[in-house]
Amino acid sequence: MHVRLARIVFCLAAITACDRRHEPAPRHGVAAAGSAAPSTPTAAVARAPYCRGASAFTAFGPIGTQTGSTERPAHTFSIVARDPVTGDLGVAVQSHWFSVGSMVTWAEPGVGAIATQSFVEPAYGPKGLALMHDGMPAPDAMAKLVAEDPQSAVRQLGFVDARGRAASHTGSKCIAFASSHVGDGYATQSNLMGNDKVTSAMAAAYEAAQGKGDLADRLLAALDAGQAVGGDIRGCQSAAILVVSGTRSATPWKEKKLDLRVEDSPAPIDELHRLVNLARAYDRMNQGDAAIERGDLPAAVRHYSSAAASVPDNAEMVYWQAVTLADHGQLDQARPLFERAFAADPAWRELTRRSPAAGLFHDASLVEQILKPSGTAH
Repeated sequence: MHVRLARIVFCLAAITACDRRHEPAPRHGVAAAGSAAPSTPTAAVARAPYCRGASAFTAFGPIGTQTGSTERPAHTFSIVARDPVTGDLGVAVQSHWFSVGSMVTWAEPGVGAIATQSFVEPAYGPKGLALMHDGMPAPDAMAKLVAEDPQSAVRQLGFVDARGRAASHTGSKCIAFASSHVGDGYATQSNLMGNDKVTSAMAAAYEAAQGKGDLADRLLAALDAGQAVGGDIRGCQSAAILVVSGTRSATPWKEKKLDLRVEDSPAPIDELHRLVNLARAYDRMNQGDAAIERGDLPAAVRHYSSAAASVPDNAEMVYWQAVTLADHGQLDQARPLFERAFAADPAWRELTRRSPAAGLFHDASLVEQILKPSGTAH
């Protein structure tokens, strides 16, 4: 009843030329434990405010027509983690590169989560998950793949498995500031940052958020902290979050709790927060649907009302709550909700007229009642 809702690779010189005013000069920085020290700037960088927006580039032709290296320079900061309470696994990332989530974030329910960044080799994602799926601990899986990669010096990685074993790798040629941190059940990593504070700030924020919300909240807190202390030296462009269940499944595509991307935005983490809130609201709508299916109308109303309250300007949620109530004999409760939706956009009134033909109401005569002006006798 309820409707559920060119390839462009730039060489490093081209990337830095996009923002040459903010080029760093060499200085000693922070390397991950067990990694050679990446080259680092020698002085603080004076630059415009962070998150100043994406650069404008000239189009090079239709998508899919470009050739060249498969490595994409997603210089960024990220976190991988396992929730110690629920077992959920997740990864979150921000970068000044378009569509970072399509390259960096990987996770499989009950198996693990991976971030593959710097000069990205996407194969670390599926290969690492396959190794962990077969029982190899995250640190061993990462070490095996790094040892097999002739370009490991330009890679940066974060791995965590379903038992909370975590690992991180920062190659010796990752661009400064670049570092990694491995904690209890999580790892943070960053490269091409404005300073050497980002990785540790993310770790501290993640740990401080223990018990304050779910895994998504803690991942977002880490991104917020990384951005607050400086973030990517180039600014902001895209972000992503992926959270999956800690339980293995024969249908893993059904076990994604969140899979959200901000492809291009002047404030991608802020937008990611908004999308997470919206995703939770739609999940409450789905819980309302499930309650209807089992005949629990009071529970459905609670879920629908909660969803609408969390995004009060969303007429869609108000409308479908009204449809459900009306179709289950609660027309008086539904009427003010219909009026709210109709006032927000007359298109909902037209949709109501079309609904009987699609079988959206058990009783087609309800539509006439619904469309009567407010105050008209039933």
